[in-house]
Amino acid sequence: MNESTEQRRLASSDVEQNQEPEKGIVADMIVRGMKVAPVWLLFSWLIWGIDGVASSAYGLGLIFANFIAAAAFLTWAGRISTAALMFAALGGFIVRLGVLTLAVVAASKISVFAPVPLGITIIVSHLGLLVWETRYVSLSLAYPGLGPAHITQTNHKETK
Repeated sequence: MNESTEQRRLASSDVEQNQEPEKGIVADMIVRGMKVAPVWLLFSWLIWGIDGVASSAYGLGLIFANFIAAAAFLTWAGRISTAALMFAALGGFIVRLGVLTLAVVAASKISVFAPVPLGITIIVSHLGLLVWETRYVSLSLAYPGLGPAHITQTNHKETK
């Protein structure tokens, strides 16, 4: 692939991402989560055994589903209005928190349920993925989602 073809491909992916930045951010978070998941599951198996692995895997699934639901709800509401977006951000959080609670309560009736690895997985993966993703989110209006990977930052001296 030549250089101009690569630049066009990167530019088109940036345009697609800028139309729905929530989906791009969540997709990136899930890719990062999938990279760490095998290590966490191995750690859970070593510490808590089979029940810990099952509970940790369930927790990771809940977290990934939560992020996907948040992105879908925010994308949908963003097309409607700013007020709908604000409602989706706050109301959606409360609804998704309730769904997570129901999912955990439902899983507590299963014989392989282990509350400690499930709780640690939910808390650490939520916070860890959000903090990890802050390094890659762009805070400019030109790129409202993830910053473009093909643009390198340079040091500019300020003139007075």
